[in-house]
Amino acid sequence: MKESKLYRAWLQYPLPEGKAVREAGADGAGIPGGVRVFGGLTPVLRSAVAELAGAADRADIIAGAAAATDWRAYGIDDRLLAGLHPEGFLLRALTAAGAGSATGGKPRILLIGGSDRGVLYGAFHLMRLLAIGHPLEHLDVTEAPGSELRMVNHWDNADGSIERGYAGKSIFYAGGEFRENLGRVRDYARLLASVGINAVSINNVNVHETETLFITEPWLPKVARVADIFREYGIRLFLSINFAAPVQAGGLPTADPLDEGVRTWWKRTAAAIYRHIPDFGGFLVKADSEHRPGPFTYGRDHADGANMLAEALAPHGGLVIWRCFVYNCMQDWRDRKTDRARAAYDHFTPLDGRFADNVILQIKNGPMDFQVREPVHPLFGALPNTNVMMEFQITQEYTGQQRHLCYLVPQWKEVLDFDTHARGPGSAVKDIVTGRLFGASHGGFAGVSNIGDDENWTGHTLAQANLYGYGRLAWNPDLSAEQIAEEWVRLTFGNDGRVVDVITGMLMDSWPIYEKYTAPLGVGWMVTPHTHYGPDVDGYEYSRWGTYHFCRPERHRGGPDDGLRDGIHRPIFRSEPGYVRAAGHVPGRTAAVFPPRALFARAPVGQDGHPAHLRHPFRRGGGGGAACRTVAQPEGARR
Repeated sequence: MKESKLYRAWLQYPLPEGKAVREAGADGAGIPGGVRVFGGLTPVLRSAVAELAGAADRADIIAGAAAATDWRAYGIDDRLLAGLHPEGFLLRALTAAGAGSATGGKPRILLIGGSDRGVLYGAFHLMRLLAIGHPLEHLDVTEAPGSELRMVNHWDNADGSIERGYAGKSIFYAGGEFRENLGRVRDYARLLASVGINAVSINNVNVHETETLFITEPWLPKVARVADIFREYGIRLFLSINFAAPVQAGGLPTADPLDEGVRTWWKRTAAAIYRHIPDFGGFLVKADSEHRPGPFTYGRDHADGANMLAEALAPHGGLVIWRCFVYNCMQDWRDRKTDRARAAYDHFTPLDGRFADNVILQIKNGPMDFQVREPVHPLFGALPNTNVMMEFQITQEYTGQQRHLCYLVPQWKEVLDFDTHARGPGSAVKDIVTGRLFGASHGGFAGVSNIGDDENWTGHTLAQANLYGYGRLAWNPDLSAEQIAEEWVRLTFGNDGRVVDVITGMLMDSWPIYEKYTAPLGVGWMVTPHTHYGPDVDGYEYSRWGTYHFCRPERHRGGPDDGLRDGIHRPIFRSEPGYVRAAGHVPGRTAAVFPPRALFARAPVGQDGHPAHLRHPFRRGGGGGAACRTVAQPEGARR
């Protein structure tokens, strides 16, 4: 399978034959010619050298971490290295006589990382430049990741199934056990590292009976085998945990986070995990959400629950990632007041400042549930004293399930570039989740994985662009969606100009097109219940999931009947109250989430009598947003 171009994804270049790099001596003896490495060959550095060996016929490469040697001999100022991010890197073509210029017709390239991981990321970046045809003669690049945590969440189950998976079975599990052959996990770790991913959780946030036991002694050696593989590529392993584990795995009578026996159990459990996995990342938690156990059972709140786990992990450097996807999933559809879209806002804003320093709140990009289009989540900017991170869904649960083409990077860019005005103009979401705006201790990105054991990893081959794009965007949120798309096309299909133009155009047009035929005006959940695939107008209309208001917009109604002062729009658009309150200026693409009075006014319609948003010609790269600033309500319009 490794010879398959589908399997290689965007890493089409071959790795060196045999085990030369893996068996090279700790001092570098045995490294393929053309590559010189300073410093001992750690597992991460070996992985970097394996990539660099593929470029040995095109360049002489000198590589190492900043502390590995005196780089002044190569013309590198110490002050430059002092400012190098631990995961960052410097790539430079050497031309000065003292440093040695091109030899044998090949350029000499210097690669310095802030650490071994920086060398690895630099190696992948160099191979990326070579693959897209970037000239090396005047290369001078310095890069650093835009966020601390760049994570992929897996919703894999021990039986081999994947919740919301559309590309085959799990690469980790089969039949209630870890797979014996983990070779594919190593190839996957390489793919993730190539786009800068540095963390992974390997089991479903809906933790079942078997996975609850992963944090106990009988299972920890098996988990450690997977962690060992990811470690070779600079990736820390996390586990999703069951909040009720003290009861279900530990035999305690309670999981109350303020109970001393429970707190002691978690401390002992954490210590056992770190004995097996010294660089264990921490816990991912879904609690008091969609019937999952949590602190509410004991009259406690989310801060109580998260801080109890944080206390257990803190001595080991571990993190608690606490999901904010919390709402009433047993709502009476006739309840016109309860608003699912603002539930997380109401739950978590009163707790701002109460979470421990090693807790990060993981917030979905929008307030509902990964719909084709949503407003920006109102929690972004509303928690200035709490660590937060972004949660995107790479798997296409509501966006075509990897049967339809839907390139999601433009959607994610729209969210990241949104100005919350939380601290005045220029308070973009990307600056909140990376920790820059409020000076947070931690921040970053999580993406729900779209891979399985299909030959091409993602079911639909073009869906690989979403995994690639997520990693690149987490590394650098300022990259454009089109730049990322073109990169992926060139790396995957080659540099033929017509191929690049056609496939890049298909990718860039795909999200607006999918939205146009499935969810215009922000109407959500128009899908078959449970499977979330295929059109079903009535499927979620009268359901208990709080979806009634968002899949049943009427002529003068959309969203819950909560008035203009208290609706979901208030926290989202708190900096521009006049924009929302002026009837006729509701953002057309998310009209369905706004309350009735916001939709009273009519906006101009086209000569064909259809709302402008429904007939707008989406243009490549633009998304058509400028033409959709008002809600069009033609006379006689009906649901």
